[in-house]
Amino acid sequence: MNIITMMSRSTLTKSLSLKRLVAAASPATSTSSKMRMLSTPANTTGFPTPILFDYETIKKNLTVADAISAVEEAFGALANGKVDVPMPMHIGIEESNVAGPGDCHIKGGYVFGAKTFTVKLACVSFYKNVTERNLPAGSGVFVVVDAAMGCPLGIFQENRIMTDLRTGAAGAVAVKYTTRDDDSNVIGFIGTGAIARNMARAAATVRPNFIGVAYGLDVDSARTFANEMSAELGVKFSVASSSEELCGQSNVIFTQTTGSDHVLKLEHLRKGTTIIASGSDQPTKQELPNNVLASADKYVADLIKQTSRVGELRGAIEANAMTTDDVYAELGELVNGTKVGRENDQELIVVDLTGTGAQDAAIGQVAWNKLSQL
Repeated sequence: MNIITMMSRSTLTKSLSLKRLVAAASPATSTSSKMRMLSTPANTTGFPTPILFDYETIKKNLTVADAISAVEEAFGALANGKVDVPMPMHIGIEESNVAGPGDCHIKGGYVFGAKTFTVKLACVSFYKNVTERNLPAGSGVFVVVDAAMGCPLGIFQENRIMTDLRTGAAGAVAVKYTTRDDDSNVIGFIGTGAIARNMARAAATVRPNFIGVAYGLDVDSARTFANEMSAELGVKFSVASSSEELCGQSNVIFTQTTGSDHVLKLEHLRKGTTIIASGSDQPTKQELPNNVLASADKYVADLIKQTSRVGELRGAIEANAMTTDDVYAELGELVNGTKVGRENDQELIVVDLTGTGAQDAAIGQVAWNKLSQL
């Protein structure tokens, strides 16, 4: 009798859970809004079931502007030792007849005093998706976890959009502390994909009256980027015919490429240039020549323990052109005021952004706060 009752209750619970899920979820399409996986209160069934947020919901409701202040605060906390950020995990998916090629990165972090922490899984460089399956080359999920109970609150099927947003937010922080605070900035973008768009949007939040210059190997894509960003941001954009031309016009340069080759040369840079590089996040990538880093008046890392292993700094160290002692500051030190950013119009400043778990924790909290209220 007890067994029958337990089975009946189990069946009933599953039935009710399924009904709740179906009632709460939109039709199973890529354009559905938020899918809620509801449960009864924690004191009767255990931890609450996480809410699943699909890509379209995230894309529609989250912007780079939402993330900037939280990411800035996270960098400050990181520099003060108030963020637990483990080194990223990397899983290489070697090509076979059933898998790959591709890469998987796992990052995460907790900012002291925050209500949540975040773990992120990002899959990149699955190029067969593009050539054979008509799918993007990467995807990913954020898991936002309640920092008091240790249970997942939300699962964000962000497919790298949240990663791109938090990278853009870091770009805004870099611009704020390493460029002139006036309307004279000419900002160049080498690489004109999704990250470049978020960098442009982020730059506009802190330097709204800049002039933009775009350069990419795909001229049509660069022209589309320039036209769309000009219309969206209300700033003038032009397209350069070469990296050299872009460098000659720009005093701020964002690089966000695949990192398979160097994208500029030292001799092409103007005096007083800020370079914000975000393309290197693996030991196989390097956008900037070693002599650019070694010649910089100030080299700024998002996190030294990462840039020395997977960022631009790694290449300079391996070439014996720099050591970690040559690092001027981490970005959070500029935020906290313990180190000064740009001091004059002659300094060459390089900011190396590899992407930190502190940023993931910050945008995870922002996303949960905003999207859970929809």
